[in-house]
Amino acid sequence: MEEHDEGRRVSRRTALAGIGTIGLGAILAACGKAAGTSSTVTTSTGATASITPQAATGAARTDLFSGSNTCVLTESTTQGPYYFDADKIRSDIREDRQGTRLKVAIKVQDSETCEPLSDAVVEIWHCDAGGLYSGAESLSSGQGGPGGPGGGTPPTGPPPGGEGGAPPTDRPTGRPSGGPGGPGADDGMGDLKPADDKRYLRGAQVTDSSGVVEFTTVWPGWYRGRTVHIHAMVHVGKARVLTTQLMFDEDLNTEVFAAEPYARHTGRDTFNDGDGIYRPAMLLKITEDGDGYRGAIVLSADSDRDGA
Repeated sequence: MEEHDEGRRVSRRTALAGIGTIGLGAILAACGKAAGTSSTVTTSTGATASITPQAATGAARTDLFSGSNTCVLTESTTQGPYYFDADKIRSDIREDRQGTRLKVAIKVQDSETCEPLSDAVVEIWHCDAGGLYSGAESLSSGQGGPGGPGGGTPPTGPPPGGEGGAPPTDRPTGRPSGGPGGPGADDGMGDLKPADDKRYLRGAQVTDSSGVVEFTTVWPGWYRGRTVHIHAMVHVGKARVLTTQLMFDEDLNTEVFAAEPYARHTGRDTFNDGDGIYRPAMLLKITEDGDGYRGAIVLSADSDRDGA
């Protein structure tokens, strides 16, 4: 991503922050309008703001996604126990979390027409280097209290029967997530009520005219019962049309986890080949990017939710 594009994005995010938090619901309503148009939404403080999808960056973006996936309906997975609307419309989701820098580029396209889906909202969320999720640090530590790197007993992940247990409903279904009741109608997991005010490694972006969003984050850590992954959810209009997960090559996981802060979290028990959710199509296309990495993937969403 070119520096001037990131500058525009940061400036827009800074301006929005100055007039109050814009809830995801307001963004979804605004994005239900015609593609490529600006929309005015009301913030939590009663102010108004204009939301315009990100600008396309041209040929470089085509190269980024070449060979990263094909136009096949992306398999849906469980949303897991740690999803909630974080009210964070931003590209840099790191906050104070330490780890290897990772830029994630996601292109969303229609699974039937293979055309880019502009004005879709893409959310991602994942654990930090020690396996903790913001908004759920106590639950994700498995200890009833804070854990993570340097915190003693390693995080143990979801409670029994959660996403790590891989019951039949946790496996990819090929169906769009959602329908009446949203993704919870598929996996039996409703949205989490946050237990703390942390919001690191969570955020949302609006796809541009090329169907692309980009995030800056850190390489995810791990927790017991799951391989390394990022959760992703796509909204079209007010509907959740895809809930899936993004995965990583194990050789790269090994390389990243040899360095701090990952190295202090030992005892990893689940890898791609032993994970009940992992599928090869979920692998990000990873390239080196300075002192970090860049990951890209194409997600094909059933935007009209007709099962095709």
